[in-house]
Amino acid sequence: MNFTRWSARLPGTQRRAAARTDRGSVPVARGEYGRQSEQASVGPDGSDTPDDAPPYSLTGLSVREVLGRLPALVALVYGPEHRVAYVNDAYAAAFGPRETGAPAAVALPELDELGLLPLMDQVLRSGTPRTVKSRKVSKGGSYTITCTPIEVPGAAAGGHGAKAGHGAKAGHGAKAGHGAKEGGVLVFAADVTDHAEAAERLRASERRLRETAVTLQRSLLPQELEQPDDLRIAATYQPGGTDAAVGGDWYDVITLGAGRTALVIGDVMGRGVRAAAVMGQLRTAVRAYARLDLPPHEVLQLLDGLAAEIDANQIATCAYAVHDPNEGRLVYASAGHLPILVRDEDGTVRRAEDHTGPPLGTGGWMHTSGTIALPPGSTAVLYTDGLVERRREDIDEGVAALERALSGATGTPQVVCDRLIRALGVTAEHDDDVAVLVLQHPTRTGSDAELFHNAALDLLGGIEAAPRARAFATGVLASWRFPVELCDLGVLAVSELVANSLQHGTPPMRLRLRRTDRRLIIEVTDGDDHLPRRRRAEPADEAGRGISIVATIASSWGSRRTPGGGKAVWCEFALPTLP
Repeated sequence: MNFTRWSARLPGTQRRAAARTDRGSVPVARGEYGRQSEQASVGPDGSDTPDDAPPYSLTGLSVREVLGRLPALVALVYGPEHRVAYVNDAYAAAFGPRETGAPAAVALPELDELGLLPLMDQVLRSGTPRTVKSRKVSKGGSYTITCTPIEVPGAAAGGHGAKAGHGAKAGHGAKAGHGAKEGGVLVFAADVTDHAEAAERLRASERRLRETAVTLQRSLLPQELEQPDDLRIAATYQPGGTDAAVGGDWYDVITLGAGRTALVIGDVMGRGVRAAAVMGQLRTAVRAYARLDLPPHEVLQLLDGLAAEIDANQIATCAYAVHDPNEGRLVYASAGHLPILVRDEDGTVRRAEDHTGPPLGTGGWMHTSGTIALPPGSTAVLYTDGLVERRREDIDEGVAALERALSGATGTPQVVCDRLIRALGVTAEHDDDVAVLVLQHPTRTGSDAELFHNAALDLLGGIEAAPRARAFATGVLASWRFPVELCDLGVLAVSELVANSLQHGTPPMRLRLRRTDRRLIIEVTDGDDHLPRRRRAEPADEAGRGISIVATIASSWGSRRTPGGGKAVWCEFALPTLP
């Protein structure tokens, strides 16, 4: 602490002015001990002041007086045991008087509590100052502490046995030795209790905000994933660990009927409760649009307009895919989202990169749908950018790393989720939200394969197609060993759906029967895109009761337009639970 050098930086001082030390004052700077000021001391009336001296000066003040008046805590120790040479009034007021000459481990236990003794050893050896911030003491209070190496002339500066008390000038009567200089450490502690408490209150507020956002986020995600008959699905969501607010990542699985399943992954740009709220609105809208059984690109087109209405300044990415077990593929559309990855049974990984448009909320874009094969034994992964995006790395490198991890990831969908999270280095301290959705199209063999069957019949000709369809359905359902009652209901549903198609549809027409381990699915397609609706038939009407009959006897029914034109009308029957 060289006051000669500092004086040029303080208002009202001169570079050539030096701090005057009196006998018994404690030296704190290398080579400055005992140096007398070249200037006369400044009296209260300004006498004995040089012509060029400013009105306010350190001239005439000893180092001890300056340190004693500081509000910060100051202690001076020397030697390898850090024996106490001096503590100022502020230090004594905070921790009590300290005996000089005693080792710091005994006389200054608060420094040991703050973990400073090893740091002081390092400062003494290296000659380099060190600072630690916001250390707490058990008596209360937080301090930012700087340890500065100094040279102390005489091994017993201030005199052994003298006591530095609060308000007293410790060691003023003792004479400091003028022998060889010994290494020491000046400990300067600034009270930052108010600042530390304010910072803790801010951190607590951020934690509460984060907990609120995480709770909202998790409540808006599906509490339990729907499990379709033909797929095995698992998902993982992990909020960012270092940010006070989570993002708007979401996923969903929606069963559409007739064995078809919609899979959704999305990410709302931004953080906090607002992003989570927008995510909830978009997720609800996706489920509503999915019930219309629209193609993926039409769903995204509707979402695009809705996102702009929710918040014109908030954009989101989204991938929407539909799996049809009869086709063995995913039909998908993407609004600025990362590509879906598919791992084949042999470990080959493919990307669904085509048919990607801008994010939702940008408007002015016509989305289109693409397809990617999902054969038995394959695994598909939908994910958000938090899984693959890293600072100072291109995101394509992250996607490539995910491909490598996926190529070797086997096991159940939940196991694959966990392995991908670990392989990509996502931990509890990860700085972004991560959502991963994994689906598998399992290969079925043996008795399991006997529970899944398909049968189809092209409906050719005119009205004679109806009896052929009934005969075909009767034979198929009997071969699948369904109960007689279920066979009768299935044949009745086939008769009504085929009759409806023959009356209102156009060729080509096709009947398709499918059984899974949980349901019987009946579907009729034709070339007309007019969707039927259920209506109340009057007693005198000779037609119009077919769909009502199907809706009454089946567990569920529905219709949709097919991509190549035309429509499909379907119904489902729940299979009796096996004992």
